[in-house]
Amino acid sequence: MEINEGFLREVGLSAMPEEQKKAFLEYAQEELEVRVGEEIAAGMTEEKMREFEEAKTDEETERWLNENKPNYREIVDQTIADLKEEIAKNRDKILG
Repeated sequence: MEINEGFLREVGLSAMPEEQKKAFLEYAQEELEVRVGEEIAAGMTEEKMREFEEAKTDEETERWLNENKPNYREIVDQTIADLKEEIAKNRDKILG
């Protein structure tokens, strides 16, 4: 799940000045990760959270998610869609 130039085009921010793009892309990436993390953590026990945090590799993380949050991809897709909608609605404010 990576926020990139294509994301900016989709939400109508491709005209953003180059010097602002990098910072905005970093912000949007961090925001997406936080929101996905909150959705995944919702309803999880401390033990399950510990298991997830102990995953060291991408493969271990993927395996854990498939076993414990089989709807992980749907969570990511919906969170991205929500973030895109929110940014698109505020495009004029963001572009200032």
